[in-house]
Amino acid sequence: MAAKLIDKRLHNVPGKMRVAEWFFDVPVDYNKLPSEGGSTLRLFARSVSRLDTPVEQQPKEESKAPISWLLYLQGGPGFGCGPPQNYAWVEPVLSKGYQVMFMDQRGTGLSQTITAGTLARQGNPIQQAEYLKHFRADNIVNDCEAIRQYLTQDYPEDQRKWSIMGQSFGGFCATTYLSKYPHSLKEAFICAGLPPLVNDPDPVYARTYEKVLERNKVYYSKYPEDIERVKTIMKYLTANKVALPSGWLTPARFQQLGLLFGFHGGIDTVHDVVLRACSDLEIFDSFTQPTLATIDGNGGMDNNIIYAILHEAIYCQGKSSRWSADRKVKQDIRFKTDGSQPEIYFTGEMVFPDMLDSYSELNKIREAAEILAKTEDWPALYNEDVLAQNEVPVYAATYIDDMYVHYDLASQTAAKIKGTKQFITNTMYHDALRSKSGEVMRQLFALRDDTID
Repeated sequence: MAAKLIDKRLHNVPGKMRVAEWFFDVPVDYNKLPSEGGSTLRLFARSVSRLDTPVEQQPKEESKAPISWLLYLQGGPGFGCGPPQNYAWVEPVLSKGYQVMFMDQRGTGLSQTITAGTLARQGNPIQQAEYLKHFRADNIVNDCEAIRQYLTQDYPEDQRKWSIMGQSFGGFCATTYLSKYPHSLKEAFICAGLPPLVNDPDPVYARTYEKVLERNKVYYSKYPEDIERVKTIMKYLTANKVALPSGWLTPARFQQLGLLFGFHGGIDTVHDVVLRACSDLEIFDSFTQPTLATIDGNGGMDNNIIYAILHEAIYCQGKSSRWSADRKVKQDIRFKTDGSQPEIYFTGEMVFPDMLDSYSELNKIREAAEILAKTEDWPALYNEDVLAQNEVPVYAATYIDDMYVHYDLASQTAAKIKGTKQFITNTMYHDALRSKSGEVMRQLFALRDDTID
């Protein structure tokens, strides 16, 4: 079914873009439509086109010609999109003749945001967990398809397909899209987001922890003075209860700053936090407000609770996650925070049950999170038979040193999606679409235009 348009407003970004802000209603559960008594969910999206301001303005009617749409699928899960003008890759995409649609995935941004407070409206923890089961890639893709049907309903039959581009988790969604609705797609661009085709997170963390260990070694090699600084900080946090605006700064939560190691400049960011925190302890024997605000701002789980409670579920097909990352990290003594090891290693892009204690917002949905961690009846997200027969052009940017999406697992998936072309490099990290957008888009369009001999 097509999404139901609720509102659309247009405005200009001076000298740059024409932006439309859309609100749609879609079913919460596509197996129980509103006409059958099912509930609806409000989605928000922004579309952007080139701002045409000729020297002599001529009145003209709005064109009804089919638009070459490109849907952007944001990373996550649990993060909404920013304003289009904040994405450096938009300009080269517009110059190719596309109009770009940025959709806040359900439960994120302005798309009926999931918070502890809004989730409480669903009822008890069991009801909350059942509701959250509708917020994975399968239903995100159903939303995309509903919007596509609305946008293209007046187009000729042979011009209703659109292009998609997925970054990180958005690439996971793009692969689900290729599995479910390949007939709706003209082409797919995937950046750092070829998903592991697995049934639970265990094999994922078996490989991604290898990259986390590598990045820790690089960090301490670059900043060997931080070995003792981190131990000093952990000793203080073990002995003192330190409050943050969003909860408590525990040793484990400080350790989770290693999430930043996967970004361009992330190692330097962590060093700056460590340097600032250790300086505070030396001078004041406590942390100053700017330091605490910096640490709190680099966590962010309270503002994106879908990331915390559904992060492991994005890998589940018929199996439970059972706090996979937590089980894995406890097997490696290098992640101990008691100072008993030569270095204290940081963790990476993982979620842990102790977050339900250190984040006040997550603490309110503890029971629902625990239910989801034990859930086994997750539906399939990918159809490998369909992917093996894929006819949609797929262009993927894959990074050998990606700390979040392991290169080996991504390469295995690329081999299973018929016709995939890859740009592979060891000079970029996971956020290259943002940090090195010009080069990434140049390479992806080179794959599309077949300019490689």
